[in-house]
Amino acid sequence: MIRIIRALLADFADLLFPTLCLGCTNSLGTNEKILCTKCRISLPETNQHKEPYDLNLLNKFAGKVPVRFLASYVYFSKGGIVQKLIHAIKYKGQKEVAKEVAGWYGYQLKSETTLINEIDVLIGVPLHKSRFQQRGYNQADCIAEGLSEALNIPMRTDVLIRNRFKESQTRKNRLERWENVKTVFSVQNEHEIQYKHVAIVDDVLTTGATLEACAVELLQAGCKSVSVLTLAAAHR
Repeated sequence: MIRIIRALLADFADLLFPTLCLGCTNSLGTNEKILCTKCRISLPETNQHKEPYDLNLLNKFAGKVPVRFLASYVYFSKGGIVQKLIHAIKYKGQKEVAKEVAGWYGYQLKSETTLINEIDVLIGVPLHKSRFQQRGYNQADCIAEGLSEALNIPMRTDVLIRNRFKESQTRKNRLERWENVKTVFSVQNEHEIQYKHVAIVDDVLTTGATLEACAVELLQAGCKSVSVLTLAAAHR
C-alpha cells in the first residue's frame, strides 16, 4: 500500500514539476534520463575512440608531453546540446549529469574498443579547494566516477592536486593558457601511480594546456604512461 501511495505521489509530482530534457526542454519519458531519446541520438559523437592514435588529435601535445591516446565523447559547439550539458554540470550544480553522461561514454568505450584494457587508473583534473568549496564538487571527478563505474577501472582523487587558484582560461590563447597552468599541479601518494597507465579525465578539451600540465606532473612522478579522456572536445 505504501509503495502504491509513493508511486502515485511521484506521478503527481511529475505532472506538477516534470523532469525536462536538457536539450529540448520537453518532458522526459519513462526510462529517459538527462536527455530525451531524440536529443541523445542527435549527440555529435566524435568516435575518436576508434582512431585514438590519430595525429591530428595528439598534435595538441606533440613535442611537449607524450600522450598514449586521446578520446572525447562528443563535440562541443556554442549553443548546442553539448554546451547545455556542460553548463548544467559546471554552473548549475547538476553533478548527476556528469556521472550519467560519463556512464554512457564508458559503456560505449567498453563495447567498441579495447583501449580501456590499457588503463590502470582514472584521475580527474583537480579543482583548487576554494573553487571546490564554491561549487561543492569537482565535475572532472564526477565524470571519472561515471567512467569508473561503467569500465570497472579504479579512480583516485588523492594523487593529483592543484596548488594554486588560476585565472579563467576562457579568453587565453594556447601559450597564455600554458603559462597560466604550468606550475599549478603537483603529485602526492606517488606510489599509487608508479608504473601504471593513468587516464586523465576532464570535461572539455580545448587547447590541452591544463591536461598537458597534469600529464607532466604524473609522468615526472613515475607513472608508466598517460592518456586523456574527456566528455567533450572543441571542433578542430
